[in-house]
Amino acid sequence: MSEIDILSFGETMAMLVAEQTGDLAKVEQFHKRIAGADSNVAIGLSRLGFNVAWLSRVGNDSLGRFVVETLVKEGLDCSHVEVDKNQPTGFQFKSRNDDGSDPQVEYFRRGSAASHLSKQSITPSLLDARHLHATGIPPALSASAREMSFELMTRMRAAGRSVSFDPNLRPSLWASESEMIREINRLAALAHWVLPGLSEGRLLTGFDDPADIAAFYLDQGAEAVAIKLGPEGAYYRTHLDQGFVAGVPVTTVVDTVGAGDGFAVGMISALLEHKSFAEAVQRANWIGSRAVQSRGDMEGLPTRLELSDEFEAAFASRLAPTGECIPTVGASLLAKRPA
Repeated sequence: MSEIDILSFGETMAMLVAEQTGDLAKVEQFHKRIAGADSNVAIGLSRLGFNVAWLSRVGNDSLGRFVVETLVKEGLDCSHVEVDKNQPTGFQFKSRNDDGSDPQVEYFRRGSAASHLSKQSITPSLLDARHLHATGIPPALSASAREMSFELMTRMRAAGRSVSFDPNLRPSLWASESEMIREINRLAALAHWVLPGLSEGRLLTGFDDPADIAAFYLDQGAEAVAIKLGPEGAYYRTHLDQGFVAGVPVTTVVDTVGAGDGFAVGMISALLEHKSFAEAVQRANWIGSRAVQSRGDMEGLPTRLELSDEFEAAFASRLAPTGECIPTVGASLLAKRPA
């Protein structure tokens, strides 16, 4: 049996976060962190006790070493991270906003080491993972990274593994909107669990209503869909059930970046623990709400102890399951991690 519970892949960038508010051009002090939606999810799942393998590339530079060292400290298996001797590690600048608004982010990632990910980066042992989480970011980086995304998702699903997919649209990285929509929907059709935001779902499907967006992906091959509705919560639909789970009230929003990644952490972890889809959405909403109350992209993601002490005590007893909501991929794919 594979020792890898979850395989995740993509680009982790170094991130320079402003210490002062205001225009980045006028900020004089920054502190160094890491950033990347895919690795945020990987870190969140690692904190909850899953064995997570991380597939990526970094440059042969100080930022690349910083990225890998940080991910290893978070418990990720980085033995499959390649070091590129010719291309640099991507990085970004992020503003500090104290009013809860979206921060300004400037990216320096074109031609980065991670954009040179390819099918050749896939080793046979990675395909033994019990679950694959994918997003729409790696396929936007380059043609070779897109090929790798399709290869991983196709092979993992064919092997009987469960696959989750978050569109995580990055329009600026695509040649055109039509190409983005076409390719993202092709990838979504390879996943069991599709996790779009409402605005993403509307753009990708042409439908306005969450029920219609979910039905579009169910018809394309997904077995369950959860649509993020922001502070209001989320709508979910499977072939067996559907419903709305209210959001978790937040008094003060500190940093909105990473909320969707927290949602994915909640969904994937709960489903791999045999929770119903309704219960998974409740956990996802809670982790997403926790993420926006902390400064940083992944700093608010909880540990297993925090999940038990805070979420389960406060919310688990309140959510009455509406029926058997687990997708029909089967219990054997939901690989519950032993205590």
